[in-house]
Amino acid sequence: MTTTLHRLQQRYPLAAIWGFGDSPQMADELAALVIQGRKRASCGALVSYLKEPILPGSYNIILNGRDEPVCVIRTTVLRVVRYCDVTAELASREGEGDLSLSYWQASHQAFFEREGTWSPEMELVFEEFELVEVI
Repeated sequence: MTTTLHRLQQRYPLAAIWGFGDSPQMADELAALVIQGRKRASCGALVSYLKEPILPGSYNIILNGRDEPVCVIRTTVLRVVRYCDVTAELASREGEGDLSLSYWQASHQAFFEREGTWSPEMELVFEEFELVEVI
């Protein structure tokens, strides 16, 4: 454990520690969007969130692709929504690509297919957050 991560765990003792996506490159890209203020939301399969539940007000220490802490976010809103019901407004809050619903659908379908959970009817936990601290 790095000194920086240890200090962050002392400051945010109940914080979850994780990186975005399913590859080091994706972790770097999505963390950079958070730091830029462009990414203000994320989502995941409901079944994944049931394994590790989070609540509004929860802190998260975000790691880059080298498992180094780069920022801290705080969950502000959680909602369950089906993949097929995600709106353009929700998709744009994720801050990815050209911010369009079509980009969101293509990239998230590919991600959930790699994860083995994709279905147009799948339930997602859509998480909105605020940037608390850049490391």
